[in-house]
Amino acid sequence: MARLELLSGVELARTLDRLATQVLETEPDPPALLLLGIPTRGVALAEVLAHRLEALCGHAVDCGSLDPTFHRDDLDRVGTRLVQPTAMPVGLEGRHVVLVDDVIFTGRTVRAALEALQAWGRPRRVSLLVMVDRGHRELPIQPDFCGRVVPTRLQESIQLCLRGIDPEEGVYLLTPAVGGAGAEVSPTPSSAPSSAPSP
Repeated sequence: MARLELLSGVELARTLDRLATQVLETEPDPPALLLLGIPTRGVALAEVLAHRLEALCGHAVDCGSLDPTFHRDDLDRVGTRLVQPTAMPVGLEGRHVVLVDDVIFTGRTVRAALEALQAWGRPRRVSLLVMVDRGHRELPIQPDFCGRVVPTRLQESIQLCLRGIDPEEGVYLLTPAVGGAGAEVSPTPSSAPSSAPSP
């Protein structure tokens, strides 16, 4: 497995600060924000972002998690998954919910998360924040806030490493080795920062 660094720890920190700033620019009432991380890495990412938002706006930002496993329509393809507990710290009425995930791929995880969210109430607004958009969408779902757009091949994957749960911090592209040890990895199109406007 070849591993290519897309964002160093320093670059990741800057990207997190930019994402937090963009979220605040779209929400005039910061205490109404509720970050819900999608397991597994989305939960840790949401917690990191909540701390950055609090530092920027001076208000506590509620943070929880939302497991959409039971609402997925592709379990036959992705296989059995360990269900994580959903943690909903407050009610959704009047809230701006920001769904947080490390990577958006086909869009099916987000679709399932939106369906799962309906069981908890009706928020004022729902946004989607991801660290990496790797393409290959199967549904018309796009993030409102995106740290980096990285064109990938289907067999590749993205790894987000965060301080406190990993020995190093950064974002990496993982490519299966072809032709055995020492085989060269074809270059992947360069990544570029991206932020889609909120609807």
